[in-house]
Amino acid sequence: MSLKRERIPALAVALVAALLTWGTGPVTAQDRPAPPPSSYGQRADVMRFAQDMLEKHPGLEGTWLREQLAQARYVAAAAQLIMPTPPGVAKNWAAYRARFVERERIEAGAAFWRANAQWLAQAQARWGVPPEIVVGIVGVETFYGRIMGRFRTLDALATLSFDFPSGRSDRSPFFREQLAELLLWCAREGRDPQSVMGSFAGAVGLPQFMPGSINSYAVDFDGDGRIELMRTENAADVIGSIANYLAVHGWQRDLPTHYAVTPPQALIDRARMLVPDILPSFTAAQFAEFGALLAPEAQANEGLMALVELENGTAERSYVAGTSNFYAVTRYNRSSYYALAVIDLGRAVAQRVNANPASR
Repeated sequence: MSLKRERIPALAVALVAALLTWGTGPVTAQDRPAPPPSSYGQRADVMRFAQDMLEKHPGLEGTWLREQLAQARYVAAAAQLIMPTPPGVAKNWAAYRARFVERERIEAGAAFWRANAQWLAQAQARWGVPPEIVVGIVGVETFYGRIMGRFRTLDALATLSFDFPSGRSDRSPFFREQLAELLLWCAREGRDPQSVMGSFAGAVGLPQFMPGSINSYAVDFDGDGRIELMRTENAADVIGSIANYLAVHGWQRDLPTHYAVTPPQALIDRARMLVPDILPSFTAAQFAEFGALLAPEAQANEGLMALVELENGTAERSYVAGTSNFYAVTRYNRSSYYALAVIDLGRAVAQRVNANPASR
């Protein structure tokens, strides 16, 4: 929501517009000047937001809450980065996979695994999520803590809450919810909201949890009284939180994530199987009825599966039969490309660790 501007003469408007667009083309949402640094503490919509929070959460301290919001700053980069990517770029699974399943990331993943082997084993025992899945997620999300975001989370969420850019569907209500969740988390744990860093969209720490996910799914796995998602040297809470998130979203112990499959040759049958997208919708028998050829181990699977299609640019497309565990990984990021990259990276790291067990 933008500030209401004062009425000024039409000639002045034209002059300002000409100066702003000189040599740059039409003015867009990204080109608009940022509000002054102190604006969020003075704006009526922000103060209404604070009042709503205080009414919903009587235990919050009003002075503290308003002081935090007053220190939030508009971040133009966050408003720019939230915009959708330009259309027309062909998806390419092979290229996407190569970004993550590569030597340096695999080596970093093996080091992360060895440093946190105890917590990975405990998480598997408690939630049934294998170490390679947790390790794969941390690797894809943040390169094992190397890339956790350079934005103050308070600033990013305030920007997307109160100055969401035009040009795409308005998601400011979602980001206001996340801003409230951030402030609640910080108040509960005695954190300084100014110190929390993350992505341009407000995701935090090694697992890149949004604040709402922190409050709903993150766990104090090492029992020290705090949920710490930023530490690379002791990632107990990171590991426990990811495993808990997947378990809540349907992860089943000992079930594979996917199987090899040859899609139906008849295009109409293939199209029908692709309608549910990544949602498991077909039994092994139904795969056979449509003419899809499953790997032998998949034919014994009693649960539902999805025919998952991945584009490879102009090359032939790739297919897997995704189980409910594949779908659970997509609840972390709603993309089949993401889920398969997580799985493949985790497997590669596991192979690297198992190739040198003495260093565990």
